[in-house]
Amino acid sequence: MNKNRPTTPPPVVLTPASFRFYGELNDFLPRDRKHRTFEYVVKGRPAVKDTLEALGIPHTEVDVILVRRKSVRFHYQLKHGDRFAVYPAGFSVKVSPLHHLRPKPPRKARFVIDSHLGKLARHLRLLGFDCVYEKVFPDSRIAGIAQKEKRIVLTRDIGLLKNKIISEGLWVRSDDPLRQLKEVLRKYNLAPRIKPFRLCLECNGRIQRVAKSRVLDRLPDKVRNYYSRFYMCRSCRKIYWQGSHYEKLAKLVEKIKKIRPRR
Repeated sequence: MNKNRPTTPPPVVLTPASFRFYGELNDFLPRDRKHRTFEYVVKGRPAVKDTLEALGIPHTEVDVILVRRKSVRFHYQLKHGDRFAVYPAGFSVKVSPLHHLRPKPPRKARFVIDSHLGKLARHLRLLGFDCVYEKVFPDSRIAGIAQKEKRIVLTRDIGLLKNKIISEGLWVRSDDPLRQLKEVLRKYNLAPRIKPFRLCLECNGRIQRVAKSRVLDRLPDKVRNYYSRFYMCRSCRKIYWQGSHYEKLAKLVEKIKKIRPRR
């Protein structure tokens, strides 16, 4: 046997398939692939989850995958000539059996928010929603918190949502904080669950009523003279009172409460 004889590498198997994406999944696609069927060729027979994410679609945004009108799960391996239809949550898909790939949102909406969405975190806390947020927040830590505490990831980083240990997440489309807030409220139907002014905007701690005498030495002169009702965060000890800033926030809350979920 000639040990120096070069070995022939195994032939590369190419698997062509076609894809059509529906609804907001098209937000992730280039213009020439939006709202139309297109062919995509892969090497070997990867799982459809890997293929979708190679196309730019994070698995957290996908609810139903059909191949040849059959509902499949993420581990399905591509076959030559497969035709896929891929749907986000909220579409009425009439096949049986039907596999929904998105978990049901938790009854109590709790979030972990990446470091680029600080204003969104403050707005959600204002409305009473539990949000873990840090100014320096590595992706691995966000994913770990999401998995351990069953939190919904909110991010502008599509790559973060491709982490396999994240089961529930939203790619926030807008770069405007108020529009971002509307996206989240509509996506998870949060308007009926708003309970404002219960969480600290700075640290997410619980706010409770506190006697003026306990915080008197920490108050500015004008505040000490004109206000009598005060609140304090149990965690970071930040003091709140119902000044002009509170009135602006109260008007914002009333406006936000009118937001309705998308049908």
